[in-house]
Amino acid sequence: MTTPFVHRNLPRLLLQAREAVMAHTRPSLREHALSDQQWRVLRVLGEHGAVETGRVAREAFILGPSLTGVLARMERDGLIARCRDPQDARRSVIEATPAGLALVRRLSSSIEAHYAWLEGSLGKDKLARLYALLDELISLEQPAQTA
Repeated sequence: MTTPFVHRNLPRLLLQAREAVMAHTRPSLREHALSDQQWRVLRVLGEHGAVETGRVAREAFILGPSLTGVLARMERDGLIARCRDPQDARRSVIEATPAGLALVRRLSSSIEAHYAWLEGSLGKDKLARLYALLDELISLEQPAQTA
């Protein structure tokens, strides 16, 4: 029996690509007892500094209930600190601790080395096109923003 599908399974290919890239990163994360989600949180904080919890959830692609547990473990392990937003006490702000930032610096060198390898293997232009195509795909698939 054949299926009516004409196109390749894009979501599966994107997941496969993610797993292929993460296969190089996970061993370093595990050496430091970090999950993928914890690394995504640290990466957001390393790039932006103190960030409101909702923004962390959006940028790290972690749903609220899961983020609560991830942040609790990271706080327990001394990687992040939480405080109330001074402008709005209903909101929490998360910041990497000095230990968390040191971990970001330590891991970023091996991650950047892998990106350099990718750039060398694919070529600078192809990697730039890949980033541009992914950005365009993400933009196309976003719900229409109303002004």
